[in-house]
Amino acid sequence: MHPHTFLCVDAHTCGNPVRVVAGGAPVLPNVSMGEKRQIFVAEHDWVRRALMFEPRGHDAMSGSILYPPSREDCDLGVLFIEVSGCLPMCGHGTIGTVTVALEQGFVVPRTEGRLALEVPAGRIEVEYRRDGRFVEEVRLYNIPSYLHAADVRVEVPGLGPLTVDVSYGGNFYAIVEPQPGWAGLDGTTSAEILTLSPLVRQAVQKAVAPVHPEDPRIQGLSHVMWADRAKHPQAHARNAVFYGDKGIDRSPCGTGTSARMAQRTAKGLLKVGDDFVHESIIGTLFHGRVEGTAEVGGHAAIRPSIGGWARVIGHNTILVDERDPLAFGFQLA
Repeated sequence: MHPHTFLCVDAHTCGNPVRVVAGGAPVLPNVSMGEKRQIFVAEHDWVRRALMFEPRGHDAMSGSILYPPSREDCDLGVLFIEVSGCLPMCGHGTIGTVTVALEQGFVVPRTEGRLALEVPAGRIEVEYRRDGRFVEEVRLYNIPSYLHAADVRVEVPGLGPLTVDVSYGGNFYAIVEPQPGWAGLDGTTSAEILTLSPLVRQAVQKAVAPVHPEDPRIQGLSHVMWADRAKHPQAHARNAVFYGDKGIDRSPCGTGTSARMAQRTAKGLLKVGDDFVHESIIGTLFHGRVEGTAEVGGHAAIRPSIGGWARVIGHNTILVDERDPLAFGFQLA
C-alpha cells in the first residue's frame, strides 16, 4: 500500500504555526465550506490528526487546507484544522494562509491587494501589502462578532468563584480578566494556564453552552482567553489564549482579538473607528480595528478587522504510511 502524501508549506503568524496543505487533501464535493467542514469531520478527520498531532505536529499545531471556493465571489476556499478540531474560522490561520498562498502562487488575485476567502464561518475579505514577492502584512475583515453572555459567574477548582464574559469572534471564548480569584498574567505560569483553562472551559460551557444564533453548526466554548494589561508600549491589552487540550496561542489570536473587541465595544470601552492593538503571550502584536456595527441573531455586534504578519519557514512533504502503528498521530494525556 502506498503512503498518503501531503504537500505542505509551513509558516508561522506572529509566532503561532500554520501548516498549509496545498496537495494531497481528500477531494470534497462542491458544496459550501460549512458543509465541507461537516463532511471532513465525519469522514476524513484522520487527515487532521495525522498532520496536527505528534509525531508530525505538537500540542499547539494548527493549519489549513486549500480548496476551490463554491462561491463565485470568492478567490479561495479554506478549511481550518488544528489539534482541537476543525474550526469555523481562524484569524492567525487566515493571515498565514493568505501569506503562503500569495507567495507560493497558489492563488491569483482578481484585484491586486485584495482577496475574498470562503471559510466555514462565511465569506471573509482580506487586504494585503506586498514588498516585491513577499507579503508584509495581511488585514482580514472578520465575520460579525458579538458579546454572547456577560458577567457569567462560575466556580472553578483552584480559583474559586470567577466572573467571565463569553464572546464570539469566529469561535466562542471565555474571557477571564483580573479579579480576586485571578491576579493576572504576571503571576501566572504557562503550566498554570494549561492546568486551569480546561476547568474554566468546562464550568463556563456547563453554565452557558453557547450556540451561534444564526448557524447552529457553530456551538460550544472552544477557547479560554486570559486577558490583562499590556506590556508592549504600542498595545492596549495582552492575552494568553488556550485551545485544544494543551495549546496556548503564541500569536495574539485573530478570532480572539475579534471577540475581545466585541466584548469591549459592548461594555462601552471601544467604538466604531477605534484601533485595538493586542499583545500576545510572547510580545507579538495584532492591529485590530472596529470597522462598523452589525447584528447577529438579535445581538448587537461589530465588524472587526485584524492586521498581522506571517513568515514561511519551510516546505514539507509529509507521508502517512498505514504500516506505521502511529500513522494517524498521537497525543500524550
